[in-house]
Amino acid sequence: MLEDDDLYARAYRALMCCSPADKVAAVAQLHDDRAAGRLPLPAESACPVLPVEDAGRPARPELIPHTAVPRRKPGSPEGHAALLHAIAHIEFNAINLALDCVYRFRGLPDDYYDGWLQVAREEAHHFGLVSARLAELGFAYGDFPAHRGLWDMAVKTAADPLARMALVPRVLEARGLDATPPIVASLRRIGDEASIAVLDVILRDEIGHVALGDRWFRHFCAERGLEPEATYLALMADFDAPWPPRPLNVEARRRAGFSAAEIARLEAGRRGG
Repeated sequence: MLEDDDLYARAYRALMCCSPADKVAAVAQLHDDRAAGRLPLPAESACPVLPVEDAGRPARPELIPHTAVPRRKPGSPEGHAALLHAIAHIEFNAINLALDCVYRFRGLPDDYYDGWLQVAREEAHHFGLVSARLAELGFAYGDFPAHRGLWDMAVKTAADPLARMALVPRVLEARGLDATPPIVASLRRIGDEASIAVLDVILRDEIGHVALGDRWFRHFCAERGLEPEATYLALMADFDAPWPPRPLNVEARRRAGFSAAEIARLEAGRRGG
């Protein structure tokens, strides 16, 4: 193995890869090499921890402020495709988020890295599934504008794995758990059972992804002697993280590690406590 070909260097190269197809292939190879024991954690790495203001992505889609992204309703062919495109964009960003968790935060237990590499592999699979549905509708990833809200939060939390686990998996990705049932309902109204089947796969896996973030968030809180649920609310306030819109997907959040008291507090709204 080359000096610059350790786990962190490989994760960084996959993170910065701009071609979606090449990124998906790099993730698969990285995951498989790690699973086969070819990428042990290095005691020291020649790969520095660098700030990543922009992860690797294709020239399109055009990125615009989230407030400028049109509402996506599947009542027309364009609206239908735009909705699926938004999901594809989330999944593409989620590949980068998982890779950054591997690359950026060093000196953690082996199962931390194994867990996030598995997430990266599953997010790449999700991206492929949604991209295939877009192609069946005559569109491709990049055909609609998108925003960089997920990656912006990764940049803001780059210095602290506790904040990263709280605010990316447990805030932003957990919002995806809440958003899925209404999206499924809208797709069912137009008879798109093929996309609903894809969303069923994504929801199943995303519960596990949020649960992984929950596990490591609580791990880092325990290391620092912090009460997790109070710390979570404090971090949401400190980073001005978006509050989840209601209704929450209570069952999915419960399975992902949120307590009944925490779900009740989130359902009460930002000013409800």
